[in-house]
Amino acid sequence: MSKRLAFLVDSTRCIGCETCAMACKNYYQPPQDIFWRKVSPLAAEFYPHQERAFYSLACNHCKNPACAQVCPVKAYSIRADGIVVHHQEKCIGCKKCITACPYGAPQFNTEKNKAEKCSLCYERLDAELSPICVQSCPVDALRLIDLNTLHDKNVVQFPVGYPKAPQLDPGTRFISPRKPAVVAPSLPATRAEA
Repeated sequence: MSKRLAFLVDSTRCIGCETCAMACKNYYQPPQDIFWRKVSPLAAEFYPHQERAFYSLACNHCKNPACAQVCPVKAYSIRADGIVVHHQEKCIGCKKCITACPYGAPQFNTEKNKAEKCSLCYERLDAELSPICVQSCPVDALRLIDLNTLHDKNVVQFPVGYPKAPQLDPGTRFISPRKPAVVAPSLPATRAEA
């Protein structure tokens, strides 16, 4: 595999605006209750600070995807660039992929009685365009990367609070949120307070 394309989620930049999720929804027009990308705030147990931090999450385009492993009709394929594609025309709506994915990427479209998920906008990539979520991010918190050429010590595969499934080798990578800087040190008590 000469390339393995993936999303990079930079939590030091993400402001939780959900523009990425809305751009995806507007572009692909899935039913109202289906979101291929979601922006999730980090729980206080993982990030106990007053400042907010977020993960923008979609399909991880795993190297060994659970969805493809369990699909009885081979409705999933893995492209040479690592993108996991769901072929909805083959789907029989058995929901095995939905049950198997620990990340909740495949979702069930009740109107079509079939599963669907993020395709990393492979049609746009083939036309030399960015994925719509990446293109829409106003703060460059979501980027497209090639895992085969990524050499950044700040990037992690399984940040705190993110489900670990190393056997699947999910492609999404993260830059974890930094602890907030102290803006001003505590001031000593005034005479009136003492």
